[in-house]
Amino acid sequence: MLNPSATGTRRNMQQIRRLSSIRCRLVAFSLWCVTGLKAAAEGPQSTPSILAPASTPAHEIYGLSLFVLLITGAIFAVVAGLLVFVIIRFRERESDAQHEPAQIYGSAQVELAWTVIPVLIVVVLFLTTARIIFAIQDEPKPESALDVTVIGHQFWWEFRYPKLNIVTANELHVPVSTSQQPEPTYLRLLSADVDHSFWVPQLGGKTDLIPNHPNEMWIDPEEAGLYVGQCAQFCGIEHAKMLIRVYVDTPQQFEEWAKNQQQPGVQDAAAAEGRHIFESEACMNCHTIEGTTAHGTFGPDLTHLMSRATIAAGAAANTPRNLHAWIEDPNTFKPGALMPAMQLSDQEINEVVAYLTTLH
Repeated sequence: MLNPSATGTRRNMQQIRRLSSIRCRLVAFSLWCVTGLKAAAEGPQSTPSILAPASTPAHEIYGLSLFVLLITGAIFAVVAGLLVFVIIRFRERESDAQHEPAQIYGSAQVELAWTVIPVLIVVVLFLTTARIIFAIQDEPKPESALDVTVIGHQFWWEFRYPKLNIVTANELHVPVSTSQQPEPTYLRLLSADVDHSFWVPQLGGKTDLIPNHPNEMWIDPEEAGLYVGQCAQFCGIEHAKMLIRVYVDTPQQFEEWAKNQQQPGVQDAAAAEGRHIFESEACMNCHTIEGTTAHGTFGPDLTHLMSRATIAAGAAANTPRNLHAWIEDPNTFKPGALMPAMQLSDQEINEVVAYLTTLH
């Protein structure tokens, strides 16, 4: 027969081990938070990051998230502290088997407290969130703002600059905006098919692209560099590879980029055979290349294809080898992509790739 004293000691040791495990997890979580917050001091990130805001809307959202984290962290600390207190204070003792535990009945004050306090917390969070939302949406649009129309497709992004007469895809170029020279970018968000969501966390919050329902958002990047994001709304089988790359340029860089994008497609006589294949196959029905007979709108504009660092909405680097594999079978990079395999011979694909690589 087991000694009651030994049994109680064993249970106490198990409780101590559980508490130690909880403390270790809390310490690990705190270290993770500190490491994450250190990233906020850095500039553009190679992966989407909510901890390094680089635009006014992102700063507002980041500040709100810290406020929410503070409140929820305080709630966690109170609840966890009470839980630890109860576990220690009311742990099983040897004398417990000799009498019935004290019977505690409801308290009107306690009932009122745990009803009113959560309601007040929710109201505070609601009002704070609403204030941030309206502050971002009601910001007046300056005359120096850049207008860009963003159109979501399965599974790529189309960017149109109406004032500059530029059409590009997947890689958005915007100028840096400073307090001395403010030049925010206003995005008009449209969808060509299903629901999408434009999300570059360092520049702003998630905003949906809904068919027949235009939405708007704005960003004012404060530091030049590459900012990455992706579609944040499940839009089909290749949703996860519908990536976004936002290049924030200096004024001079943006002016040079815009001037290049406004030019018609380069027509190199050395790649005439590839152009002929491109214009005689189904390629021209889906893609546009200014200065040619190709005026398709179903796929990305390829007029300045080689000015982009990636293809397939960021799924692969823009290299001749990857272009060859993409034309031969798009499922190589994006299983479920809507672009069909072109059924061209290896030599024909080489000719087309040679032509596409001239489109700077």
